[in-house]
Amino acid sequence: MIQRQENLKTPVQYLKGVGPTLSLRLDKMQIKTVADLLWHIPHRYTDRRNIQPIQKIIPGVFQTIIGSVVGGAPKRLGARKKIYEILIKDETGLALLIFFHFKEDYLQKKYPVGKKLLVHGLCQTFRSQFQFVHPDIEELDEEGKHLSHPILPVYPLTEGLHQKTMRKIIGNALEKFLPFLEETPLAVHKTMQVKLSLKEALYALHHPPENASIEELNEHETIWHQRMAYDELFYLQLGLQMRKSILKENANPLMQSSPIYEKALHLLPFKLTRSQEVALGEIIQDLQKNIPMNRLLEGDVGSGKTIVSFLASFWAMGNGVQVALMAPTEILAAQHLSNFQKYFGDKICVSFLSSGTSKKEREILLSELKTGKIQLLIGTHALIQEGVDFQNLGLIIIDEQHRFGVRARGELKNKGPSPHVLVMSATPIPRTLAMSIYADLNLSILDEKPPGRQPIHTQIISPKDKKSILPLIQKELAQGRQMYVVCPLIEESEKIDLKDATKTAEKLTRFFSHYIVGLMHGRLDAAQKEIIMNQFKKNEIQILVSTTVIEVGVDVPNVSLMIIEHAERFGLSQLHQLRGRIGRGRFASYCFLMRDHRGLETTERRLKIMEQTENGFKIAEEDLLLRGPGDFLGTRQSGLPVFKIANLLRHQNLITLAQKRVAEIVTEDNELKKIEHQILKNILWERWKEKLDLGQIS
Repeated sequence: MIQRQENLKTPVQYLKGVGPTLSLRLDKMQIKTVADLLWHIPHRYTDRRNIQPIQKIIPGVFQTIIGSVVGGAPKRLGARKKIYEILIKDETGLALLIFFHFKEDYLQKKYPVGKKLLVHGLCQTFRSQFQFVHPDIEELDEEGKHLSHPILPVYPLTEGLHQKTMRKIIGNALEKFLPFLEETPLAVHKTMQVKLSLKEALYALHHPPENASIEELNEHETIWHQRMAYDELFYLQLGLQMRKSILKENANPLMQSSPIYEKALHLLPFKLTRSQEVALGEIIQDLQKNIPMNRLLEGDVGSGKTIVSFLASFWAMGNGVQVALMAPTEILAAQHLSNFQKYFGDKICVSFLSSGTSKKEREILLSELKTGKIQLLIGTHALIQEGVDFQNLGLIIIDEQHRFGVRARGELKNKGPSPHVLVMSATPIPRTLAMSIYADLNLSILDEKPPGRQPIHTQIISPKDKKSILPLIQKELAQGRQMYVVCPLIEESEKIDLKDATKTAEKLTRFFSHYIVGLMHGRLDAAQKEIIMNQFKKNEIQILVSTTVIEVGVDVPNVSLMIIEHAERFGLSQLHQLRGRIGRGRFASYCFLMRDHRGLETTERRLKIMEQTENGFKIAEEDLLLRGPGDFLGTRQSGLPVFKIANLLRHQNLITLAQKRVAEIVTEDNELKKIEHQILKNILWERWKEKLDLGQIS
């Protein structure tokens, strides 16, 4: 069995037809092994079954014709350029095949007069002549039959790779290695949805049968796509549910309320929302159990996740354990510290650790952390560094959890004896989808904003509309308010004409000469960013020009205006996160989405959604429809696997089936020790160990 799997792990370089040079090109597409190549699924298909007479060709459409070569010759275009033309004919007319990149001798020998060809490509007309530029060409046998398959797969490629090459090497891989594919016996799935073996499905996707529906193939809705998708979703659910089932080591139950927790509740200058109270109650129930909490707290921007996490911290500290709060950026981590001190003063010993902490401060901090003097440590990735040792770490809080890899989260967990874990996300995900991809987490959702928040008026504008919003800007600044101007780049791109943050800041300084304009971007070091943000918070800077480093978590309630330059360049979720930086005070706020020109239909739809709603969950659903789950979830960053076939939105029915069957298996045999489940364990370990952090499932 091990040998069988090793075959699929053969470096693709050693496959017939590949070699060192081609393997480097394949590596650019993350194709390193034979298994990677087999799972390199076509993204569309060319249907060459519908042969058209030349006379009935429709220009501007991909067409397939059959004709005999009349002749071929180079033709000069201007002083320097040459093309090669091949004229073909059938009983109804003539068509030209045009080649801009060619070797004359090769084409003359390959396509001599009288040779019968099948041609597929985009047909155009020029001077009343049908033309195909660099079409797919197949030589036909003497009887005019295909020498290859009439439905051809079209693969994603990279520079220097061609479809014929990819088809050939995948064909070689299928022939030699497909028999070694280890797969789950159909009997294990126990569902009518799984009638095909994985081998059959994989082969059919690379070589569809002649009667296949081209529409279903191109929409990825064939039974073979369904079978492959189910397999991916089944093992995702198996890994997540096993992780949840097995990793139930004994934790320290944090049973009691305490004076410091009760005092923290009374120190808040506002009442918790209903959803905050529910979420806090769910977290406390988890903390009181003797198995580690593993809970996701998700909510819209400004819904109050941080306060809930602070109160959970007080509950934990009141039970005698330490708490670690890790944020993805120094700005956000520093803000958490500032907000904690603003609400709760010096009621407990809280410290801050980042890469910018001085050596002397770090030495003192690490010593106090080890002795237990520090009760709450807030920081960045620095928290997972070697030498950061807690006396009794009992609760971990990870903000913007998708910004951390699986390994980083695991390293922080290893700093305590089975600590409770609370992860937070400001990217609202529809509940059904969240339950699918976070099957190993319990879920709490904050779906309302604190009372008193004013609406944010959002408007799409063009550069020529700038003058019309100047009176509003001047009025807001005169009233002591502040403004963000967000730019997508730090310096000019040679290829894309985007607004440059530096030049924008200079222009605003000249125009608003009575106000201080600041500039913040990703290339500033942590100390410089902190100085600028502190100045902005104190209203020593009135207009802050910034790149998207302000996107997550920055909280300045006095800001009432935001202009997002080149808004069409931002994703919907990113626009929503940026807009969430304003509207945090008790006055009306305004967000202007400036686009230079009308873009694609999806771009316009994205901006219109921003105009129409502030509801993060509605925006998330639209974003999901526009971008698809892979891009929406940022799976590479979140540690979730990147699916080849499965679509978490389209395949909800398959997710439900997979969840149900996996739950039955895990309930019956949560360590997969039964003989009939050994193959599941082997495949899970082989494909998903690193992706799902399954190191403890041995």
